[in-house]
Amino acid sequence: MIKLVVLDVDGTLTDGKLYIDNFGNEMKAFDVKDGLAISQSIKAGIKFAIITGKTSKIVERRGTELGITDIVQGSRDKIKDLEKILEKYNITYEETAYIGDDLIDLKPMKLCGFSACPSDSVAEIIEISDFVSSKAGGNGAVREILEKILKDQGLWEKILANFTATVQ
Repeated sequence: MIKLVVLDVDGTLTDGKLYIDNFGNEMKAFDVKDGLAISQSIKAGIKFAIITGKTSKIVERRGTELGITDIVQGSRDKIKDLEKILEKYNITYEETAYIGDDLIDLKPMKLCGFSACPSDSVAEIIEISDFVSSKAGGNGAVREILEKILKDQGLWEKILANFTATVQ
């Protein structure tokens, strides 16, 4: 059973492109469908963490909006950072899902009980993933992966019930 989902950001929650204007302002685009799936998964009792190599106020803001409390930015050792989160919640690697897209995610993905990636991930990540989304990073891939996890754990129907209107 998955108790924790760890997310990379660039190429997973976003399309992986870095938009920088002439004034040095950085922009990222996030898919709202990914966001809804994350917030609903949190309500269903699954914990989330972001571990990313870059540092950005945008990531902090988006993660906080969604209810993600464990946000590690500027990570130079994703395994070490992941181990701290696992220890904090007394969760095992087997109970952890990791969603990544590039070589920096390879080692932690191999350790986790479930690994998944967007369709446009690098070949080495696709090769070791338990599930490959039909969607590209930043285009609903995280949503599709979370739906699979939630359905496998029997939580999806409960989430759907929150949005189904009863007409009498």
